[in-house]
Formats: sequence, structure tokens, C-alpha cells
Amino acid sequence: MAPTQDALYADIDLELSWSERELPERERTKHVHRLHPYLGKFIPQLVEVLLGRYFRPRQHVLDPFAGSGTTLVQALESGLDATGVDIAAFNCLLMDVKTRPYNAFVLEHELREVHSRIPELEQTIAKSAGFVRRWYAPQAARELLAFRAIVDEYEHADILRVILARASRSARRTTHFDLDFPRVPQVSPYWCYKHRRECRPIDKAAHFLRRYTLDTLARLKEFARVRARAREAFVIHGDSCDVRYGVKFDGILTSPPYPGLIDYHEQHRYAYELLELDDRCEFELGAAASGISRTALEAYCAGITAALANASRSLRKNAPVIIVVNDRRDLYPEILDSAGLRLESRLRRHVNRRTGRRAGEFFEDVLVARVS
Repeated sequence: MAPTQDALYADIDLELSWSERELPERERTKHVHRLHPYLGKFIPQLVEVLLGRYFRPRQHVLDPFAGSGTTLVQALESGLDATGVDIAAFNCLLMDVKTRPYNAFVLEHELREVHSRIPELEQTIAKSAGFVRRWYAPQAARELLAFRAIVDEYEHADILRVILARASRSARRTTHFDLDFPRVPQVSPYWCYKHRRECRPIDKAAHFLRRYTLDTLARLKEFARVRARAREAFVIHGDSCDVRYGVKFDGILTSPPYPGLIDYHEQHRYAYELLELDDRCEFELGAAASGISRTALEAYCAGITAALANASRSLRKNAPVIIVVNDRRDLYPEILDSAGLRLESRLRRHVNRRTGRRAGEFFEDVLVARVS
């Protein structure tokens, strides 16, 4: 029997839990949080509450598993400096684009010029091979490769790379309801569970490029209006187990990857292929490809422990370490202890099943620790 609403919420932190009505998707994906889809990220409102509870404006927060940069973005909005570390090149590109300050005039001029050039790019002939030929219809491949060819002509080339990645995600030959991890290209009409009708695979990309160029411009301008002035974000592309920080932090706020759940590299494979990014997937912790065997779990625990121990050496005295994780295997008490951290409290929150066709209740823990 399913628990009653009262029983469900009896042991959770209501300030950290929201219903779909209280927090619709447009709020969870406000401004730059929607520059590119990222499966598994924690919602900005949760970060905002936790920053307000455990940090003060003008402090410096560290996220050693920074992912798509939610902590960094919300720190800037909340008046803090932030540093984010990630082993994945695409994640670092995305974080940098989200948090970098821009000259509004130059940004608007460039993106609108690129937008005006997209129709003529449709006529450009570009050869495709390998991954691109397999996963994109010929016209879509030509449009994406033609867009890629002009990226380096502009000052804001990294923004254009994120736009290209977002468009290439949408333009793949896949079903509309399985954009996260499609297994094989979809080349024929299919029954669409999302639209409840027969759909056809995408055969063009230019309309995505046009839409996302203007959407990215609007989101960057929106974030520029709410981010605190004189606050900075720093992005480090490296392994958080051994990176040398060189500064002191006022605390950690992070959401580490879960063991064997999401292969973040495969999730963004189109970006690595089209942008020719530095591929370090073999160093990613908790990748789904590694499974959840005893050996894989031991490697996961050792990696998380090393990263937290390394980060804790750069913390100020009594600094909070806030970790948002679904610790259903109860791995983190031992991880924290091995990293020299003392668990102070464990908060519980209810999570909306927001994406895909998943069902059922889902919970996360918010672990609050300090250096022992």
C-alpha cells in the first residue's frame, strides 16, 4: 500500500521539497540553467536554499563534482564566489559559458548575426562520416557541420559550441521520448509515447540552431540581470582527487555522481564527437558502464573519498560540507569518515520524477558534515 501524504512528508525537510505545482519546470530551468539539458543535475532552488542556510554573501564555495554548474550559477546569483571542478570537458565548457561575464552589446550583435546566417548555411555542402553519418539525416548533418565551420569566426565561439551541442542533441535520429540515451538510430516512423501519435525522425537541424541561438541570448541576458556584481566563478577542468586549489574555501556544496546510474559521457556523446572535446571518460566516477559490482562500488567509494579529502584540505576551520545524494546503499557514512569528515546531520527531501517515463517515489539525502 502506498504511504499517505502525511506519512510521506513526516520525515522529510519540507523547505527542501517541492511539488510540481509549487515548482514547475520553467522555474527549475530558469535563465542559464536551461542552456543545455543535463540529466541528473540538482535543481537551482535547492542550491539556493542550502546556500542561504550555510553560507554568507561574499564567501567562496567549492563544488568538486560541478557537473553542469548549478552550484556556480546559484552562488553568483546569491552573492558568492564559486569554484567548480569536473573531469568532463563538455561540463567545463557548459559551466564556463553559463558563468562568464559578457559585454552585452557584443554578445547581442554576434548572436543575432549568426542567427541571420543560418539560412544560408543550409546550402553549404559538408561531408559527414562515422558518428555524424549514422546518427543524423544527411540534411541535418550538413547544417550542423556548416554551423561548426563558422564557430571560430566569432569572439563568443564557446557559446556557439554550446548552441551547436544543444541543436545536435535535438536533431539526432532518435525517438522524441528517448533523447537521453538512445541505443540505435531511429530511421523510420514510430509510435511516439510523448506525443501519443505516429512521429518521424528529425531530418533537419537548422530550425534548432535558429531557435537555440535566440534562446541562449535571452537566457544569458536574463542571468546578467540577476547575478551579483563583483562575484566570480572559476572552472577547473581536472580530477578533483588531486587538483591543487591554492585558495581557501568557506565550504563545499556538491552533488556527486551516483554509482552505476548515469553514463555522463555517453549522455553527451554527440557533443564530444562534433566539438572534438578532450575525452577522459575512463576517469569519470560512477559511470553506468562500470556497473554496480562490488569492485565498481569500491572504486566509486575510493574516488569520492579521495576527492572529498583533497577538497577538505582547502577548507577554512569548521566549514560546512553539504552533499546532496541518493545514498540508498548507505555508502556515505564510511566515505565521510575515511575523508576525515564528521557527519553532523542527514536531511531528507522528496524529489519529483521530472524526466522521461519514470514513475514512483524518489528521495535524496542532504548530508551536512564538517572537518573532523
